Amino acid sequence: MNYNLFKSINQLSGQHPYLDELMAGVTNYALFIFAIILLLIWIFGNDQYKKTVVFAAITGILGLFINFVIGHLYFEQRPFVTHHVHLLIQHAADASFPSDHTTGAFALALAVLFVHRKIGIGMLLFALLTGFSRIYVGHHYPFDILGSIIVSLVISIIVYKMSPYLEPIANGIINIYNRIPLVPKTAEPENSKNL
Repeated sequence: MNYNLFKSINQLSGQHPYLDELMAGVTNYALFIFAIILLLIWIFGNDQYKKTVVFAAITGILGLFINFVIGHLYFEQRPFVTHHVHLLIQHAADASFPSDHTTGAFALALAVLFVHRKIGIGMLLFALLTGFSRIYVGHHYPFDILGSIIVSLVISIIVYKMSPYLEPIANGIINIYNRIPLVPKTAEPENSKNL
């Protein structure tokens, strides 16, 4: 079933040039785009938003660490290693399960979603597109993406529940940033969690 689902998505590639470019662009630049979004949240957001960025970074790092462990405990070949696929972008033949790109995207999106829904929903939709693009370009099976979503969800919930204990770390980072001269700083408005 995993391979059949993969084929149904991957067979679309190579037939629609504009869609190919979009999916390749998403695959190549998704995590860079997420980093830009978090940077903008940090620069233009108040301290509550900055804390969210710190927690998102912690979530992303932990998610990728779990992926690293899983990849060493259970090694699954990439689709293009074991099957004939439409490979739009060359990739190393390392572990396929789970997808680091998708884990990173969902970890960051969910960390923001738990606190700031409007921004988080947009990021979550882009994370879904990121996961889809990984199948489309021939790098991952659908179950790799599903595994990444599960890892991201579990880690995001853990970090969210642990956030009161992690708050001193976030406050320390924000205090260091606020002492840097000439960097943008935003005053703390009321009801910042409603955005």
